[in-house]
Amino acid sequence: MPEIIFNGPAGRLEGRYKHSNIPNAPVALVLHPNPEQGGTMNNRIAYTLFQNFVSQGFSTLRFNFRGVGRSQGEFGQGLGELSDAAAALDWLQSINKNASAVWVGGFSFGAWIAMQLLMRRPEIDGYISVSPPASIYDFNFLAPCPNEGLIIQGDNDSIVDIEAVNELVTKLREQRGEYGVDYRVISGADHFFTNQTDLLTKHITSYLNMAMSAQEAAA
Repeated sequence: MPEIIFNGPAGRLEGRYKHSNIPNAPVALVLHPNPEQGGTMNNRIAYTLFQNFVSQGFSTLRFNFRGVGRSQGEFGQGLGELSDAAAALDWLQSINKNASAVWVGGFSFGAWIAMQLLMRRPEIDGYISVSPPASIYDFNFLAPCPNEGLIIQGDNDSIVDIEAVNELVTKLREQRGEYGVDYRVISGADHFFTNQTDLLTKHITSYLNMAMSAQEAAA
């Protein structure tokens, strides 16, 4: 997997990038969980997201937020990481100028950053949000959410209160209609989807197949 270094707002950022062989392939940016709790781009769920996008033909980038691994800088309390994500998307688009679609995916803290990024970047077409930390961070910036997407949550999550995620989904569906967000709850899954990665992959793959088919039909 090619290692890449690109410029971010606080210095160099370290990433891994897989370029698709498909002409005008869609692109995807994957964001990792909280750096203060050991989150990196090599987190198992972030890597699962990365591999799912790659397998669907996306040119895909995952990277370390500032202060993680070889990325320069210090933890930015979310605002810095949002700036990092914007710089990463800039880099990704700079080498995929004719991309047919732009997606963002994130796990936990990364899902929170991803949802903020899509509010700021109108070119983003869809998102995958795994274990969004709705009971930890404020998601009221989604007013309204500009995109359809997938939210996946485990019902045995001891870190994120599933009721807060349920409320978030209800709010998004009030904004975009019942089918504005595809919400999938994995029975028995904890925050990290221990022993449930295969099922997580199946949900992501089926959603991407459906969503990309719909985008192609609308093009």
